[in-house]
Amino acid sequence: MKLREWNARLHGLVIFRSLLEDPVVAKLMDLTDRMDTGSRSMAGVCDAVAEFEAALFEHTTNWSDYLSAAALEAETVCVRSAAAGALHPVLQAALDSELSFLQQLCALTLEELFRTAYPEQGRCPELAFLPRWETRELDLAAAYAQRISEIGKKGYGMFAKHHVFTVENGQLVPVKYPDPQKLSELPGYEKEREKVIANTRALLAGMPANNVLLYGDAGTGKSSSVKAIANEFAEEGLRLVEVKKNQLYQIPDLMDRLAANPLKFILFIDDLSFTANDDNFAALKAILEGSVGGRAKNIAVYATSNRRHLIKETLTDRTGDDIHETDTRQELMSLSARFGLTVTFQRPEKAKFETILAELAKQHNIQMPMDQLLVKAEAFAIRAGGRSPRVAKQFIEQCEAGVQK
Repeated sequence: MKLREWNARLHGLVIFRSLLEDPVVAKLMDLTDRMDTGSRSMAGVCDAVAEFEAALFEHTTNWSDYLSAAALEAETVCVRSAAAGALHPVLQAALDSELSFLQQLCALTLEELFRTAYPEQGRCPELAFLPRWETRELDLAAAYAQRISEIGKKGYGMFAKHHVFTVENGQLVPVKYPDPQKLSELPGYEKEREKVIANTRALLAGMPANNVLLYGDAGTGKSSSVKAIANEFAEEGLRLVEVKKNQLYQIPDLMDRLAANPLKFILFIDDLSFTANDDNFAALKAILEGSVGGRAKNIAVYATSNRRHLIKETLTDRTGDDIHETDTRQELMSLSARFGLTVTFQRPEKAKFETILAELAKQHNIQMPMDQLLVKAEAFAIRAGGRSPRVAKQFIEQCEAGVQK
């Protein structure tokens, strides 16, 4: 392939148009642009090669690995159509053509670029000092077909690179460094978590799954359980979207976009509670069950709260001048009833607290005698306001750091 054809094919990408926004691919395109102008000055070409290699080497020294990964993870009209179950013949032909070109591009070396751009100069000895990126043989078309077959687990675009997201201005934003919490690091409450895990497995299997309310005392591991479940099942196609209470009005549009995605999503609302006249109250009711569009089968809402009925009530609320006071109370209580599964996390009794301590001490390799550990931990819990898994973890971490001796 001649340089002008390399350059034209890059500029002419249709299915994989988004690759041109990739910072490394953009540097390669700039390099072929400069070479294609026919300039005999090596300074501009040398700059372009160096910029491309510097961008590539930030990730890997192997160009084939980088480009193939970018192509496999790209969000394209073809991958969206395939996920929906149908791919138009025109799109299939364009996809096959561009995959063939990208496979050739994966094998592109600096020497080949030099030969096509400057055939009369041979090996361009004045550029011999430049480092060479690596390449390897691969079958991009087969790898892409495999990725399409696993789209419900691997995802595409940012969903292939990340499994935890937040919401900003109604748009999903990836969390680059999510909490690495693991289920194995959360001793105690296995029985409670098993209900949530079973519901999550149903969601992943495409079976009816409930919205879940994790209710209970502070520090009992409600939020950590949800994060750990998201980490545990990320490889099976689960994605976590953390939503703040003041963003609930943005969620219906977000759910509409996610409904066509082959992955499964947990909308996670942490530390949820409302006042009686909170506008977000009605928004969450509609999200949970009451909209005319119905619930998407690939989305479930998991919320944590220290309040069973989610509403902050006062004695004045119960003795006010509302003529239909019973109806009003029923409306307020109806929100928690819209969670099909409610799991209670209660403050641990002494025996359970000691079991949690013993397991955490083992995980952190704490060598303190157990009887001494338990006495110190009990005293620590009293000062911290009571027993809880969070208090147990704080105590063990202080032991590990040498603060507790």
